[in-house]
This record gives sequence, C-alpha cells and structure tokens, in this order.
Amino acid sequence: MRFKMLFVLLGIVSISITFLLFPILVRADELEEINRQLQELKRRLEMSEKATKPLEGQLVDLRERLNSIRLRINKVESGLKERERRLQQATEVLQEKELLLKARISSFYKRSRKNNFMLYLIYSENTASLINNYFYEQNLLDREKQEILKLVFYIRRIDEEREYLSQTRARLERIKEDFDRQAAFLEGEIAKAKKYQAELRKKIAELTKRQKELLAARSGLFAASIGEVPLPDDPASGPDFDPGFRPAFAAFSFGAYTHRKGMSQYGAKGRAESGQNYKEILKAYYGKEPVKIDTSGTINVQGYGELDFEGYYLLGIAEMPHTFPFEALKAQAVAARTFAFRYKSQGKAICTTQACQVFRKSKADNPPDEWRRAVEETRGEIIPDVIGFYSSTTGGYLLTSGWDTKCGSNACWPNEAYEKIAKSPWFYKAWYRKSYLRSSDSCGRAHPWLTKDEFLDILNAWVVRTKGNESDVARILPVTIKNCPVASISVSDNPFSMQEMKRRADELGGAFREIYDISVKFSKDGYTSQVIVSTDRGRISIPGEEFKTVFNLRAPGYISIRNKLFNIEKK
Repeated sequence: MRFKMLFVLLGIVSISITFLLFPILVRADELEEINRQLQELKRRLEMSEKATKPLEGQLVDLRERLNSIRLRINKVESGLKERERRLQQATEVLQEKELLLKARISSFYKRSRKNNFMLYLIYSENTASLINNYFYEQNLLDREKQEILKLVFYIRRIDEEREYLSQTRARLERIKEDFDRQAAFLEGEIAKAKKYQAELRKKIAELTKRQKELLAARSGLFAASIGEVPLPDDPASGPDFDPGFRPAFAAFSFGAYTHRKGMSQYGAKGRAESGQNYKEILKAYYGKEPVKIDTSGTINVQGYGELDFEGYYLLGIAEMPHTFPFEALKAQAVAARTFAFRYKSQGKAICTTQACQVFRKSKADNPPDEWRRAVEETRGEIIPDVIGFYSSTTGGYLLTSGWDTKCGSNACWPNEAYEKIAKSPWFYKAWYRKSYLRSSDSCGRAHPWLTKDEFLDILNAWVVRTKGNESDVARILPVTIKNCPVASISVSDNPFSMQEMKRRADELGGAFREIYDISVKFSKDGYTSQVIVSTDRGRISIPGEEFKTVFNLRAPGYISIRNKLFNIEKK
C-alpha cells in the first residue's frame, strides 16, 4: 500500500513539474517577466522540495525493499534453475521408465490371463501344488502392479513439476517486468524532480550573479592604480560641497576600490615628503628592504614582444607621476621591477594595462629624467619573496601592513594618514560618476548628495533585502537603471519605485519615514563596522558591509561606496 501511494504521489509531482516548468520558458528574455517569475520560482522550489523531502525516508525504505525483492527474485531464479536441471535429468530417465512401463504392463496383462484359478483346477494333478503356484503368480502380479503404479506416479510428478516450473517462470517474468517498470518510473520521477529543482536553483544563481556584477561595477573595479596623469579634484565630490537642499546625505569612501595590498602610491608620496627614503618606504609596505640581483635580459611584453627589461621596459612604466618626490619614484621603480620580474623569470608575457601594470612605449622612448634616474639608481633591486602589489589610494589601511599613518595605528587616522599628507584626491571622496574620470557620465547628477527621501529609500531597501524573498531582492536596483544601466544589468529590469519600496517595507515590518541623525563606527581592522541611524522607528545599527551592499544596489545613478572603509555625512 505504501509502495502504491508513493508512486501516486510521485505521479502527482511529475504532473505538477510538467505543468509548472513550461511557463518558465515563455518570454524568459523579458526581465520584467523574469522578475515576476522569480517569486514564483522560489514558491515552486519550496513546493517541490516539500513534496520530495517527506518521501526521502520512504524512498530509502523502498529501495531497501526493492533490493530485498531483487535478492528473492535471484534466489527463486536460482531454485528454478536447479529444479529445471533436475527435471532435465528426470526427463532423460523418463524414456527408459516409459519403455519399462510398457513392458511391465504387457507382462502384467499376460500374467493376469495366465493366473486363472479354474485353469489350475482343470490341469493340476496336485491340489497343494495348485494352490502354491496360484498364490505365487498372484504375488508376482501384485508386485508388477505396484511397479506399474510407481512408474505412473513418477511420470505424473514429472508432468506436474514441468507444469509448475512453467507457471512459476511465467509469474516470475511478469514480476520482473512489473518491478523493472516501477523501478524505471520511480527513478524517472526522481530525476524529473531533481532536474526541475536544479533549473530553479540555476535561475536563482543567475540572478545572484547579475547582482554581484552590479555590486562589482558600483564598487569601482576599474580603478586599481593612478596611471600616468594625476586626476583633478572634483569639487562636487568633497564634503564641503553645498547641494542646495537640507537635509542632505552622502557616502564618502576612504580611497578608491583596490586590493589594499602592498604599497600605497600616495602613501609613498606622503612618506617621502615626511623625510623617508625609498628603502624605508618599501620596508614599511612590504616588511623588508630590497636586495640586488641580476635582472639583465629581456621581458616578453604583450603587443611588443621581447623588450630589454632594465633599459627599456621599466622606463615605460606609467604608474606614478614623475612629479612625485624622487624617493617615492625609486620605491615605485623597485615595486614595478619586483612585480614584473616574476613574469620575466617565468617566461610569461606581461600585459600593458592596470590588469598587470601600465606600460607606455612613448614614455619608454622618452622617459622623464626623474623617472629614468629612479630606474637606473635602483637597477637590479627587487623585494624578495613578494609579488610587488601596489595601488593608488587605500584610505589609510592596508591588509598587508595595517594602518598607513605616522603613528602606525588608527589612533592618528585619518588626520595623519600618509595619503592625506600627500593630498591624494581619492583619499576621502564621494563617488557619483561611472568611472574615476571627471568627464565620465554622471547619469544627469551634478553631485553625489542624496535627499532625505532618497536616503530613506535605501534604508527601506535594506528592510526589503533582509526580510523579503528572491523576487523582492531582484527588484532592489537603482530607479535610474533603465536610463543609466550598470554593468551587464538589463535595461528592461523592473526596479521598485520609491513608493513601492516603502509599501513593501511596510508589509515586512515597517518602512522608515524620518531620519534624524547618522554616524558610523570603524573597526581597528580597517573597515566600517557599523552604520548607526536615528529614525522614526528608533535607533538602528546596520553592519557596514551590509549597508555598503544595499547602498550600491539601490543608490540612484552611479553613486556608490568604493571601499570597505567609508563614512556617511549629513548636512
């Protein structure tokens, strides 16, 4: 009964799967339809899992029972084969038994006619002898009769055994066919359910991937180092800019997006301006001073082939303005040489962009005097056993060396951070353009400051993201996404409007409608740990990384937080 009920349930699941899966394929290229389907996808996934999970124990039990049936079938088949073997042997004997039976029947017939008592009376001369002969013959007849009966019963048993084996074999074949059919059906239904669930998870994973692409683009993966030309300051990006309305809110990143490893280029500038030489600078960032080795020979450069390593390639490195202090240039030369020497020693081609380090042939052909001197005076020097990472501005903290400040800790950060001393234009900046260039698109915004309603919308997005479902998360996108697409997010996406976001937050426990004050707390490990907001719903504390994520998902245009170390200001 449990076996039959299980297959009935699986049949229902199978029908549901076939019915539910078809609409998902319709108009899947339209993101608005996808967004509507996401909630349905999650519901279907939950329904499918609920339909299959209660059966897991039964399926295990069923498989054990089926295995037991297989063993019993094998045993029966083995027994049948043995009985068939014996039957074959008996059949071979049967021919002899049948011949013997005919002979005995003939003998019995003749004896029965011969053993006539009246004939014995007529022809016998001695009465005693007559009686003895008669009973002797009668005994022979009885024994013959018994032998005949034994042969008849033997033949009958052979026929019955043959009929039994034939019927049993037929039943066994039917059982095996039914078993194979049910087992195939069961495995098929399980496979359909698993495939269906895998397709649902794949669609959800695709959504997650697209959100990560959005977050990556909003985090500024494009800016890893300065390049040759220093960026001009953008007055609208500074904390002293007046947006013309109150209250106003802006997110300021300490540094741009970087890997935060190795040397800070603006930090090296600040250290040089504070009197440190290149060896002291390198030791501060890499933990050791450079050593001199043989770096003669060539390096394979993508697009250029083999170039002289010291006499040409390094002269074309365009990662630090040649106007930086000479000791900073020397530190840069050693870091660049260290980074490139791995490619040279391994025989690998090095690229010429920020993905590796920037090389310009025009600079190699005519290097500025200060840069040429920096390369020549540090010839052959590398930092041993390090990769040689470096970047423009980290915000005053590096994962490899800690706080990049005069006091060596967060106690004097940010005022005595070496990047601030060097006046890095990226040390404390609110980002609102698509790239780091001031000329890049700003999605029609003249500054990065948000109105109260825009900032409340981000807080409401946090409520929806933490308490909503997959369909809700899919719609946490900039309201400007159709006009100003970010990364590979489709322009046909259907983000929440601000009113829809507020209504959905109300449904999930309550939207924010007023904000009175905001502050942040920093971790000693170099990141913003908490964003603390006073609202009409009380004082709330949001983990820094969580706030950064929802901010970069929802902020309008290209406004974004580009570092784990950030601050929120309110005017």
